[in-house]
Amino acid sequence: MFFLLTSSVLVEGDYAYDYDDAFAPGDSEASSPEPALAPAPAPAPSSVGGDQSMRALVPALFAFGDSLIDNGNNNKLFSFAKANYFPYGIDLGGPTGRFSNGYTIIDQIADLLGLPLLPPHSESSNVNKMRYGVNYASAAAGILDITGFHFVERIPFSYQIKNFENTLVSLVKNMSASVVKEDIPKCIFFVGMGSNDYLNNYIMPAYFSQDQYSPQKFAELLIHQYIVQLKKFYNLGARKVIIAGIGQMGCIPSMLAESSSGQCSDLVNEMVHPFNAKLKTMVMKLNKALPGAHFIYLDMENMFMDIISNHKSYGFNVIDRGCCGIGRHRGEVTCLPMQTPCPNRDEYLFWDAYHPTSAVNLLLGSMAFYGGSNFTYPMNIEQLAGL
Repeated sequence: MFFLLTSSVLVEGDYAYDYDDAFAPGDSEASSPEPALAPAPAPAPSSVGGDQSMRALVPALFAFGDSLIDNGNNNKLFSFAKANYFPYGIDLGGPTGRFSNGYTIIDQIADLLGLPLLPPHSESSNVNKMRYGVNYASAAAGILDITGFHFVERIPFSYQIKNFENTLVSLVKNMSASVVKEDIPKCIFFVGMGSNDYLNNYIMPAYFSQDQYSPQKFAELLIHQYIVQLKKFYNLGARKVIIAGIGQMGCIPSMLAESSSGQCSDLVNEMVHPFNAKLKTMVMKLNKALPGAHFIYLDMENMFMDIISNHKSYGFNVIDRGCCGIGRHRGEVTCLPMQTPCPNRDEYLFWDAYHPTSAVNLLLGSMAFYGGSNFTYPMNIEQLAGL
């Protein structure tokens, strides 16, 4: 069963979105036009560490992905992939739908851009909530629509894009088509997909993907579909796009739990590596092929390798088990409702069987924002925002 969100106004194929034709004449007069996406003072939670007096560096941030950045879109779905229960969100005052004890990487990036925390698409029904951006991410979602089907409902990347199209329609209807058309290219788009296409597809026997594709061929399949989807972004006006790679998947607690030695799975890391390598090449090709496009690649694989190798200097003392979970390495069963997590969460690399702690997410966000060419290519997020 797939959770498919549709609208009477969708974009199919490769063509430029016509903001002026998004509604019939008269519909866009539903309310008086006002600058919907213009940079404005954007207070951010002081607990993230942002300067609440700074002005936003970009008009808005739109985020797409999976459970690594989902902030509540799965809460109301008939899905087994949810984090709307305690102790998730324990350091935010309660569960929000984030698969973390606190913040996600996208929260830190929004804060560093001078933007408020993004609302989940499921709760952004009015324009005031959308004006600084929206988070469309959905746990268990993948580049391929079939990915994560055993979790029942989720919002695959192709349908997250359709939800963004619906957001554009709402902005045009309630604001000004000319303002939206002018500001969307100045906005930043964050896309972090692919983890579930491996974790909840390729390496799961129930999907038979390994019987059909070698790791190289599966990576090619994902990249081919990814390019089609990202070109839709471009045709919708996106010009500043962040593409996040996949981290050290073989080192997460769920993988450590499957290892008799308790070591990272080199096999899984080697399966994922071709996808990451092709992502960087894809970014280079898209920048050359699409006029005015600025795609950047976040090397999450290298970021995690750096954090694991230098965990002590980053302040992390526990890197081989989750803070909340059951079984070997607290990775055999992920964090359960009302389970008591570890008290020293900021010292842990992993929060549960699959996801980093809030402390790691904040660090990753800063590395992506300010990092050098070893972490970001061909520029970092701060530089992208300044274009």
